[in-house]
Amino acid sequence: MRLFTLLLAPLAALAAERPNVIFILADDLGAHDLGCFGSTFYETPNIDRLAKRGTRFTQAYAASPLCSPTRASILVGQYPARIGITAPVCHINPIYLNKELIRGGPNTRLLDANSLSRLKPEYFTLAEALKEAGYATAHFGKWHLGHNLKPADHFEPKDQGFDSDFPHAPNAAGPGNGYLAPWKFIKDPTITDDVGVNIEDRMSKEAAKYIAAHKDKPFYLNYWAYSVHSPWNARADHVEHFKAKADPKNPQHNALYAGMVKSLDDGVGRIMQAVDDAGIADNTIIVFFSDNGGYSYPPKKTDPEGYADIPATSNLPFRSGKASVYEGGTREPFILAWPGKAKADATSDILFQSVDFYPTLLSFLGLKPHAELKVDGLDQSKALLGGESARDRVFCHFPHGNAARDAVMDGFYAGTYVRKGDWKLIRFYARNDDGSDDLELYDLKNDLGERHNLAKEKPELAKELNGLIADFLNDTEAVIPKLNPAFGKAAAAPKDPLMSWKNRNCDATVKDGILTAKGTGPSPFLGVGANLSGPAQVTFRLRTTSGGDGHVDLVPTGTSKTSDIISFPYAAKPGEWQEITVELPHQGPAAIMRLYLPTAYENVEIDWVELKPAGAKVRRWDF
Repeated sequence: MRLFTLLLAPLAALAAERPNVIFILADDLGAHDLGCFGSTFYETPNIDRLAKRGTRFTQAYAASPLCSPTRASILVGQYPARIGITAPVCHINPIYLNKELIRGGPNTRLLDANSLSRLKPEYFTLAEALKEAGYATAHFGKWHLGHNLKPADHFEPKDQGFDSDFPHAPNAAGPGNGYLAPWKFIKDPTITDDVGVNIEDRMSKEAAKYIAAHKDKPFYLNYWAYSVHSPWNARADHVEHFKAKADPKNPQHNALYAGMVKSLDDGVGRIMQAVDDAGIADNTIIVFFSDNGGYSYPPKKTDPEGYADIPATSNLPFRSGKASVYEGGTREPFILAWPGKAKADATSDILFQSVDFYPTLLSFLGLKPHAELKVDGLDQSKALLGGESARDRVFCHFPHGNAARDAVMDGFYAGTYVRKGDWKLIRFYARNDDGSDDLELYDLKNDLGERHNLAKEKPELAKELNGLIADFLNDTEAVIPKLNPAFGKAAAAPKDPLMSWKNRNCDATVKDGILTAKGTGPSPFLGVGANLSGPAQVTFRLRTTSGGDGHVDLVPTGTSKTSDIISFPYAAKPGEWQEITVELPHQGPAAIMRLYLPTAYENVEIDWVELKPAGAKVRRWDF
């Protein structure tokens, strides 16, 4: 026992000397959504102050244009292509742990990946590595890497190396019904606040308490914010403040989104203040990053109303945003603050990617990844402190999306890109009419907006970079999308199985009297001619594995403007057949009724739908 104690003593002393690590991860924050990264509309004084303490990195990339894949890449240091989590589906209940292509019928042109829905517990995560080294570990905020369905499962933060987890909502893709209390996405009945309190305010206060309680021993704290992911709502005082200064000539002028950014900044300010109050600023590494590009599209539904047709943000001069393989989808704001180590009030243009955090942070702490682990990330510890980058290329494999999605979100098409130096090649799978891959080549030095495709002008360079993509896909054993051989080959059905319903942004089939729909794009829905002249009631029998919140929309006669559409919400319980009734108290004529699915990433089954107009004949669809 004495010998064991003597051996532990130097290890404990070494751990006590190591710096603390605070990793702040924003959700969907764009590359230019901070004052210190060029925004002239949003107000981020606290994050700007953090940047003054450290270095801003202008060429940092997420490993994916969507959240869960990037989050996984940070925790295990591997590319999403290797991990198999390539889409944000880790909140769904079916557990998929094998990399494979989807199965598509004759209406599906492109077969893309069926993403894993959990981060496998056999990974040795960054949290587990630091815990092994004597660190206290805590996770605050969004997880979205898997939740447990039974006691034998091990997919939640406490299963992956974190001692604590607040507010413990691992199955939430976002803050459910909204940011303002009461919070329906949090299942812990003890977590309550006054009506209207923003979840970032509550979480950052809890994180501040944690910092104060652990100031005398090394800790690793994840503050993975929910902001600024949908749903689109914010404190009323914040919205009014930005409404008064919004300028439509500024590409960024959505006052509601600005209010959401403000709450994120407030939370970061509390964390910084807690570090200062604890007297540990000089011995604390603070990382600020975002999991994917900014949502540069109209947010559709907002609370308060009035902002649905204003793009949430702008990533200009970068092209597109979240869910896109163009620069706006994966270029991120990255700040590293470490007083006395990272250069203060400095800017760096080194190439960095989210997979690099794993080996780099370990290196900062005098640690190394376990020798048997496969790590795609590079140790950039010297580069982040002013040296040269160890990286000369970045890869992104995003095997999801199709023409319908691309039409809504520019670049939301299954593809892989490589950036080497200033050159970037994107391979879009089977996008050409003959089913061959489509290549786009851009010179980012002279064409940051990716508007001038040089693939035909520089075929040799395109071939060289495409070879790098091929090697990357082979090395990571990536699931590669391909043209569906069954596409368009089935004989036409003798009748319309959907009974005049139209599927939009979803695949829909009818078998054995059940309509099954699954999203293929944002906001999937089924629509039908309603021809209503006044109030009505719609009832439907539905089943979905994980449940969720949907809505029924009425499109008034004579208009298709988004602002004129009336929406009526409903909630679906998980795992059981249920009859759902939605009152439609619209007073005017409505031409179309849309039934939006409660979840976009899994099958939704519908047995029948019944529409009861006031004072008119009932219409029923038995599929």
